Amino acid sequence: MASKKDSHEDEVSIISSGVKIEGNLSSEGNVRIDGIVIGNLLINGNLTIGDSSEIKGEIRAKNVTTNGKVEGKIYASEKLKLESKSIIKGDLVTKTLIIEEGAIFDGHSTMNGYSSDIKKDDK
Repeated sequence: MASKKDSHEDEVSIISSGVKIEGNLSSEGNVRIDGIVIGNLLINGNLTIGDSSEIKGEIRAKNVTTNGKVEGKIYASEKLKLESKSIIKGDLVTKTLIIEEGAIFDGHSTMNGYSSDIKKDDK
């Protein structure tokens, strides 16, 4: 029987194209965003940002794969992948960074072994 903690690992919450959220978003599981989010994201699982998406705010997640537009700092405790249609304006902090040909990135990157404890503690 799966524990409560394990049950979040396979779940995926989807913010569909045409949906706009203004405010912070947090999730214990995985998230896919194809819409617009204006606010900070705190994802304790994996985050996928689709090519029709726009994010304005700070992102913190375990793994981040993006093909959309992001304006803000991205923290990925494990891996950050900028796919070919990505447009990123902001700094990146991660252990592993992959940038595909065609991706646009305007900012600084730091690969310093960002802590896997992604919970934001600066209240």
